[in-house]
Amino acid sequence: MTTSVFDNTIELPNEEVKKRTQNLIGFENKFQRIFGNLKLLLDQEGLVEWSKKFHGVELPIIHQLTDRYPLVILEGDAGTGKTVSAEGIADRMVRELKKEGFFLKLSTRVRGEGLHGQMGNLVNSAFAELKTQAGKKRLAFLLIDEADAIATTRSTLQMHQEEKAAVNTLIQKIDEVRELKGRAVIFMSTNRLHFIDEAIIRRAAVVLKFERPTDEERKELFAKSLEGIKLTAEQLQELSQLTSPEQNDNLGHSFSDIMLKILPEAIAASFPYNALTFEILCNTIRNIKPSPEIK
Repeated sequence: MTTSVFDNTIELPNEEVKKRTQNLIGFENKFQRIFGNLKLLLDQEGLVEWSKKFHGVELPIIHQLTDRYPLVILEGDAGTGKTVSAEGIADRMVRELKKEGFFLKLSTRVRGEGLHGQMGNLVNSAFAELKTQAGKKRLAFLLIDEADAIATTRSTLQMHQEEKAAVNTLIQKIDEVRELKGRAVIFMSTNRLHFIDEAIIRRAAVVLKFERPTDEERKELFAKSLEGIKLTAEQLQELSQLTSPEQNDNLGHSFSDIMLKILPEAIAASFPYNALTFEILCNTIRNIKPSPEIK
């Protein structure tokens, strides 16, 4: 495996990914929307069987459905769970379809070196590995995180010819993935959708927006993460309110703000001599501002 091209490679199904997914708030709705679109590509044989079973023929529309691009764009602010959701969706897909698979995350480190001509080579290498891993009984998923750095719109005046060539190569490779008949899926995540080339956005089967958590989602997040601590409904509401946009200059805390900043700091303030209390949680929240919104 070409390890230098990827930050990591995950074999699917994966119990650790499944465990992380169980703690994601709002995951089920996101999964159902994406799977509902992609299963038409991922299970083309099943789609034909369905058509013949219920309609007696292979409906003409089926060819158009199965000729769509296996591309999903996840857009939203930093810390809203795009990357972990992509992993979870891929893991759930292989379980639903009773297959195995690989999840490949394109290396941001390699892209960060920024050498002219290197981006096109990186794209070629990544998609070559994607095709290699997409077998008859196996699905392959490629995540291009921070996709705006590699799929920038070609209308940008300052764009170098090498960068435009890399975007052209990316579009060509996305087109070629359709030949794999649903055995490979590309995820792109970005917090700057307007920077993504228009031709790539047009090819997406799904563009899914990730928002910062709602009031109910923040309550659920605290309740799930702190299960075992006796917090009342009123206290959960107060924790949600303290992390809301109304209490923080119209910008609420993100999922990662709560999971990676607030809760660890609250536990650090309690461990090892005191219990984690509602008061400690409130004080911690008041001292941690939401991460800035990336525009």
